[in-house]
Formats: sequence, structure tokens, C-alpha cells
Amino acid sequence: MAKPSCIVVGVGAEDGLGGALCKRFAKSGDLHVFAAGRTKPRLDALVGRIAEAGGTATAVPTDTTQEAEVVRLFDVAQQATGGPPAVVLYNAGNNALVDFRKTEAAFFEDMWRVACFGGFLVGREAARRMIPGGGTVIFTGATGSIRGRPGFAHFASAKAGLRAIAQAMAREYGPEGLHVAHVIIDGAIDTEWIKANFPDRYDAGPDAILNPDHIAETYWQLHRQPRSAWTFEMDLRPWKETW
Repeated sequence: MAKPSCIVVGVGAEDGLGGALCKRFAKSGDLHVFAAGRTKPRLDALVGRIAEAGGTATAVPTDTTQEAEVVRLFDVAQQATGGPPAVVLYNAGNNALVDFRKTEAAFFEDMWRVACFGGFLVGREAARRMIPGGGTVIFTGATGSIRGRPGFAHFASAKAGLRAIAQAMAREYGPEGLHVAHVIIDGAIDTEWIKANFPDRYDAGPDAILNPDHIAETYWQLHRQPRSAWTFEMDLRPWKETW
């Protein structure tokens, strides 16, 4: 396999951001995408869709909170392509509204393991493989990355930790050619799950909710930035989103 790889971690439903990232980076034709997530049937369906569009991809079921599985993911990609990844995108995370007084310790830890600890494992493995050659590593953040809100202490603490990891990596490895970026997604993403559970999000009219394909295009632009003008952090929100 002659193409360099793009590893996308945190791929769930095809209409989500993870799926959009896989499709956009495969669309270039220059990268073979390794789609990593917990649900193999979803990954296989996405890989099939990418192939239909003329791209190439491989499904790699992965629990990003498990060190051995993260190492295996990078091993699979490197053995298939013959070299380190050119791009690594960390998109894993979940969320829930929970009263702080009712937040159980196990729940708090689980949220942290997915949103923060998994990012550490993936970021560390990326740095180990991609230095000194360089490349792009992008972490998906959220509003909680920069401020905590009532009912989301568990989420904000994990996302803030992920942001700190990304910033530390950028400062340490930018001078060695590794472009590390953090993208704050400030708003709901247009998916079937959002349509079913939060239909009021669509009351504000056209383009009032984040389109996952448009977000993915921004990630692609970050990857393509010349190194004389790299972005570390940007935030994305619909034009009608309050902030």
C-alpha cells in the first residue's frame, strides 16, 4: 500500500463527525484512512461507502481507552503503509447532563478515559511514530474545553485536560515539524441523533446547526496549512449560535 495513512479515532455513526472526517480525508486520494471505533459493523459500512466514492479505507475496531489497542491501531496502519501516519485525528468523546451531586465516581472516570486519557494515548503514540518526520495531529474539542457549565463538570474537566495535552504537544513538537491543532466545536452537530432528540435545534432556520462535512473541510484545511502559518486552536459554531 503506497499511500501514507490518516488515522481517525472516534468513528461512530456514519453521519457523525468521525464519519465525515474519514470521508473527507479519503476523498483527497492521497491518503489511506484507518477508521477506528468500537463498533465494527458501523466501521465496515463506512469503509464500503468510502470505496464506492473512490477512496480507500480500513476498519480497525479500537477501544481508545486501552493502551494495547491504541498501539495495535498504529501498528496496523504502519505495517499496511510501510511508514508512520501523515495525519492523526482524535474525535472520541461522549457527553451527558448530570447533576454534580449525583455524579458517580465510575461515571466521571469513564468520561475522562474517553475524552482525555484516550487522547493522551493516541497523541503519545502519534508523537512516537511521527517524530522526526512530522505530520498533522488534530484533537476535537468542545465548548467545555474552555468553560464548565452546570451539569457538565465531568465533561468539561476531561475536555479541558485534552486541550492541555494538545497545547503541550504543539509547543513541544511544533519545532520538530509536527502540526498539532485543537478545534473547539461550539454547538450541536447535525446528525440523525440530534434530529431525533433535540428537534428544537432546527427551529432557528438554515445553517443554524453545525454541518459535519463543513467541519471536516476545516480539518482538511488545517492539515494543508503551510508551516509558516500554522493554527493551533480555532473554534467553529453556526452563525446563529450564541457565545
